[in-house]
Amino acid sequence: MSTLRQAVVAGRFYPDDPSLLQASVVRYLAAGRRKHVPIGSRPKAIIVPHAGYEFSGPIAGTAYAQLQTIADSVQRVVLLGPAHHVGFSGLAVSTASYFETPLGEIPIDTECVGRLLELPQVVLFDEAHAAEHSLEVQLPFLQVTLRRDFLLAPLVVGRAGAAEVAEALEAVWDGSETLLVISSDLSHYHDYATARVVDQETSRFIETLQPDKLCGQRACGYAGIRGLLEQVKRRGLQMTTLDVRNSGDTSGSRDQVVGYGAYVVHA
Repeated sequence: MSTLRQAVVAGRFYPDDPSLLQASVVRYLAAGRRKHVPIGSRPKAIIVPHAGYEFSGPIAGTAYAQLQTIADSVQRVVLLGPAHHVGFSGLAVSTASYFETPLGEIPIDTECVGRLLELPQVVLFDEAHAAEHSLEVQLPFLQVTLRRDFLLAPLVVGRAGAAEVAEALEAVWDGSETLLVISSDLSHYHDYATARVVDQETSRFIETLQPDKLCGQRACGYAGIRGLLEQVKRRGLQMTTLDVRNSGDTSGSRDQVVGYGAYVVHA
């Protein structure tokens, strides 16, 4: 029996009206293309923020804009985001057959999820997905950016080491048909000047592949990023920083800001 993971943050983190949502994502992608950073090779993975679109949408757009050259060929998206509501060990997949947004339903890649469930650190745990926004806010960007139907393998990351996440990514890395998306914001609730310093330093750690330097104070999705960096090192790939800003840049309020970064993995 098919089950649906319904959208729970539509109308709060992003518009719940399909036309307004489509238009907002298109606007962020267009701005991202204007900031385009040439990387000279095919993207394999991106790291993107997951706050409300008014705050992090412009930064997310710079990452998703990098996918325009591969949009027709991506068949599967493996999406990892940190748990904000439920504590658990390992990585959680869902029993749902589809994930919903106002733009439609995305089918789950059951074969890919099956491979992940062969790993001891991956569990079926719907409660981790029920209220989680870190995955959901990425879905409209993917629906607009990828110009073909795609399958989704969503993972909420709980208490997991870099090796555990890297092993899960290894199991589903596959070829050019598979895109990896890691959802994470950067620092939280510093003043504007401090946040800029901290986030630039975190970006250097990410770009120079130093996973051990990352922690929850630097990036809420640090566990997913650390696992990705292990794979990037192992495979001899590169990580390029595309955009680093914070909510002070996008909202105008420069007190107690949240940092956002966009990054791409490529050959």
